Amino acid sequence: MRAPFALTGARIFDGDDWHEGAALVMRDGLIEAILPEAAVQPDVERLEIGGILAPGFVDLQVNGGGGVMLNDHPSVEGIGTICRAHAPFGTTSLLPTLITDTPEITASAVAAGAEAARQKVPGFLGLHLEGPHLSIGRKGAHDPKLIRPMTAADQAALIAAREQLPVLLTTVAPESATVEQVAALAQAGIVVSLGHSDVSYKTAVTYAAAGSSMVTHLFNAMSQIGNREPGLAGAAIDDGRLSAGLIADGIHVNLSTIEIAMRAKIGPGKIFLVTDAMATIGTDMTSFTLNGRTIHRKDGRLTLADGTLAGADLDMISAVRFITRLQGKDLTDALRMASLYPAEAVGQSHRIGRFANGTAADVVALSDDLEVKGVWIGGERVVG
Repeated sequence: MRAPFALTGARIFDGDDWHEGAALVMRDGLIEAILPEAAVQPDVERLEIGGILAPGFVDLQVNGGGGVMLNDHPSVEGIGTICRAHAPFGTTSLLPTLITDTPEITASAVAAGAEAARQKVPGFLGLHLEGPHLSIGRKGAHDPKLIRPMTAADQAALIAAREQLPVLLTTVAPESATVEQVAALAQAGIVVSLGHSDVSYKTAVTYAAAGSSMVTHLFNAMSQIGNREPGLAGAAIDDGRLSAGLIADGIHVNLSTIEIAMRAKIGPGKIFLVTDAMATIGTDMTSFTLNGRTIHRKDGRLTLADGTLAGADLDMISAVRFITRLQGKDLTDALRMASLYPAEAVGQSHRIGRFANGTAADVVALSDDLEVKGVWIGGERVVG
């Protein structure tokens, strides 16, 4: 067991409130307390940090990083590479995300996730299976040849996977999964997100009542808000049972659209940040492949040859900085969207996304201009 130590000299945000002149005390991989600096015991090691200390970021949609896509490397090593690639950008918990693929690749990803959980790979929170039960009409960059309706066997496989993973999130479209299937998945503890769908507002609300609790990358690959039909985007904002991930890069969603959505969102569900990051994060690569198709990286965009957006060239600290540009939004809002709100969305805010006695010692240290200075996962410094 490691001796306790304290991070001092910084403004501390605990997920709810700010603390000045305080120390963040960690012991055995957990947060022990936030104390006045003068109250820290003499035998506790102090590390003078400065700037800002905040809960480590939680990213629920990470397709890749460090040159690796989960689809191409569904292994513990692949998962570890992705987690390490995102740590320098403040992310301490993430869901490696499998984009629609074959049943064999999906099974490999689940097995790798189960082993990563057993090995306690730093930063690994669980898995996000985005597809294959989506709408071809809203496929985005997903391979239409691999999209298919959910069968009884698929439902059973997902429920079995949940038993092996700390968190399992799956994105489905009502076009390819029934209300009864979604209810069974939610009852089994799977976080069900609606996405890649042309579903109506009424149907989306019906699925929320059945147990869907999230919407995947708000406004992207979904039915939009119209004058007579609010669509899935409207349901995500208007139904308090639904939380919604948001790709805040200025490419996927217009800045003014984000502002409107955040002002209008009905709680308790929240809008939270996701990166939808691909293999490019942490690298200088200019292209990579997904399901045998080349994805091109240029000017902050990732696209297929036909110009279709394919994930995002985005890291979490960049998304936080983007949110601070919103009218009326300050750093408090942005930090909650990057940590507390996604943790709440997957039922993990009792241990991550905030600082309290007994929560994980997952910490990001930021400069006043929001550059990452240091990162701790489970009390171990992994960056800085």
